Amino acid sequence: MKKEKTAQIAVIGAGVVGLCNALTLQRAGYGVTLFDAQLPGSQTSSGNASYLATELIDPLANPGTLKAALRLWLHPHGPVATPLAYFHKALPWLWKFVRCGSESRAAKSRHALHALNHRAIAAWQRLLTAEGLEHHLLASGYLQIWENPRALTAAEQHLRHLQEWNINARLIDHKEVAELEPALAGRVAHAIYYPDACQMDDPLLLCQSLYRAFIQLGGQFQQTAVTALSPDSQQVKLTTDNGHYQFDRAVLSTGAWSTRLLKPLGIDIPLEAERGYHITWQGEQPPLSRPIGSAERNVVMTPLANGLRTVGFSEWGGLEVPFKQKRTATLRHHSQALLPELKHTDWPQQEWMGFRPTLPDSLPVIDRHPVYPHLLLAFGHQHLGLTQAAISAELILSLVEERQPALDLLPYALSRFCSITGGETVKEPAK
Repeated sequence: MKKEKTAQIAVIGAGVVGLCNALTLQRAGYGVTLFDAQLPGSQTSSGNASYLATELIDPLANPGTLKAALRLWLHPHGPVATPLAYFHKALPWLWKFVRCGSESRAAKSRHALHALNHRAIAAWQRLLTAEGLEHHLLASGYLQIWENPRALTAAEQHLRHLQEWNINARLIDHKEVAELEPALAGRVAHAIYYPDACQMDDPLLLCQSLYRAFIQLGGQFQQTAVTALSPDSQQVKLTTDNGHYQFDRAVLSTGAWSTRLLKPLGIDIPLEAERGYHITWQGEQPPLSRPIGSAERNVVMTPLANGLRTVGFSEWGGLEVPFKQKRTATLRHHSQALLPELKHTDWPQQEWMGFRPTLPDSLPVIDRHPVYPHLLLAFGHQHLGLTQAAISAELILSLVEERQPALDLLPYALSRFCSITGGETVKEPAK
């Protein structure tokens, strides 16, 4: 394997994870070409909550969420949905999700999520500072709010859980909430305040800046779809809509689309497109000064450089089911309940849906292909793609350079769901 810095590397996928991979590798001295059919950062990465959710160390599948699942699914404004047209396709994944929700498996995922998340902000600081882009990272703090006074016990219990993991947070009452966010006065009973939390000013602006920095360092971009990968013992060949390319290594960071390129290589991994929605009010001086997350409404509202965004929903609907207008109607309902002034604003509204790449245990894949080590894998970051993008890129760089990574990568290994023996996929055994 070529270890010198003359190695040519393809990064496939130009979302925030792929952009961080490309920029980190290019800055390290490699010759990097970025591939995507769309403009960098213009797809799922453009529509996230713009918040670095480092406190989210609990996997989506855990005993608590499994108990609440039916209630959440049936609630008319609930955060979880599966379109009937897709339900039969989602069932195998949902069964794996349930299996990952046992206390023992959830505990393993929790440790692995914490290992990434508590390194995430420092990794972003390193990457952005090196490129003079630190203005995108805002030390905003974060509020997790409860409107119902009777939910105090739940808030106190959650705070104890956070403290067990040394996450800096404290419980505040309605008066302090009103001091921090006057627009919420009278509607919030109590909140957990995270003083160390950070957000980005705007996820699309961030991605555009990362892309420009990559190009300025000599990186190349090919706006074309990669339709097939052909790795061998020496290199990785790419088939695209614009022809064929070959590289010393390739990094696959195509999010929810990753399985399309992996299945022909013998990898059948349970990666699902968890659809998320947002509504963005586009205007100056948003009514909030920091991200807030409603524990009861299951939405996050974030002030952006040019507006206010509400993000929510976990919709298991794959890549083909059409946009559901009622999802953004629900987000509008929640937003206006928390901030009634939004009922009267004349700000333009943008509705959007994107595809979170989610595995049943909520952990990404950060690994090599088990047969073709020149092909590296970095996908499956579920709700935490923005949060974990920079630290994932540092870990990929350590794999490229064959040096000890900053943390144990076994929890993020491809083999937790399948292994490859003699070119054939062996799926995860029943547990």
